[in-house]
Amino acid sequence: MPGALNIFKNVTANVTNSMTTVYSTPIGYATVVLMAQMTNIDPANTVQVSANVVNSGNSTALIAGASVPVADAITVLTGRLIMNYGDSLQVRSSTNNSTQLTLSLLETLVG
Repeated sequence: MPGALNIFKNVTANVTNSMTTVYSTPIGYATVVLMAQMTNIDPANTVQVSANVVNSGNSTALIAGASVPVADAITVLTGRLIMNYGDSLQVRSSTNNSTQLTLSLLETLVG
């Protein structure tokens, strides 16, 4: 039985200080990332955040070393991001347990 045609999802992750894959487009689907936000949850320090999209083994920076003040957030995307099967989103923060990622996305069945 085929999967659902369109699936809206929210993905959340605690961000570490090493570049980590937080989302990969599943087989048979294309993904539209509608929103990506990184929030500083450290009560006392500004953090620096980075995000990359990886496709066909090539990594492209979406945001690199951006400062996020205490109790603030940064939008990683200013528009939509299209991802195909095998593409992934990776994130990193300057400090462990200081940043949370929230993604809103749409997975669409292809072919």
